[in-house]
Amino acid sequence: MLKGDERLDYLLKDDLRIIQSPSVFSFSLDAVLLSNFTYVPIQKGTIVDLCSGNGVIPLMLHRRSHANIIGVEIQERLYDMAMRSIEYNKLEQKIKMIHDDLKNAPNLIGREFVDVVTCNPPYFQDVPTSEQNTNEHYAIARHEIKTNLEEVIYASKLLLKHGGKLAMVHRPGRLLDIVTTMRNHGIEPKRVQFVYPKMGKEANTLLIEGIKGGKADLKILPPVYVYEENNEYTANMKEMLYGQQ
Repeated sequence: MLKGDERLDYLLKDDLRIIQSPSVFSFSLDAVLLSNFTYVPIQKGTIVDLCSGNGVIPLMLHRRSHANIIGVEIQERLYDMAMRSIEYNKLEQKIKMIHDDLKNAPNLIGREFVDVVTCNPPYFQDVPTSEQNTNEHYAIARHEIKTNLEEVIYASKLLLKHGGKLAMVHRPGRLLDIVTTMRNHGIEPKRVQFVYPKMGKEANTLLIEGIKGGKADLKILPPVYVYEENNEYTANMKEMLYGQQ
């Protein structure tokens, strides 16, 4: 089942395993934060995770919802890892993966069909190749090489039904870009939450949710702090990660 340098890791508080490799982009706290932040339909519906990587967000979300979950990933190796993780956890009936460019997702899945879109996209605008990570998998995950913010939000607009939600994790420095692009595509930002490494530090992560066709009424949620002064996880983060205070 495992290939090369892959390993089988626990998904912390979930009784699940996920295939990871040090030579490709592994999931981080950003995926944990997004999966906890996202509102999901409980009983039915469809959730689509764009830039799905090794399938970590679909795996995390399945515990919170009986909806069908579809991950979309352009990198073949990550797609293959996601498929094998889904099979290992016997979730083939609940989670599907699509190996394709997210621009094609609306035609493959259906337009104005989806209840929730989640995305942990590349954060950094494309830069000269000499400045990108020399590992292609890391470079694609971090830089807007295969996709960009505009394409992610436009694809989400096409996928979402009226009243559907788009939830993203990103960097605070892109907040205005995200808000402007969402509004340009008829998705109204409704919830924003900033994540701080420690109290007294600048925020380094942004969580944002918009509603297709929603009315203007933005809520700024209480902050999330990742670490205490002693460098241990805060109670909030322990709950997200381990299911304990």
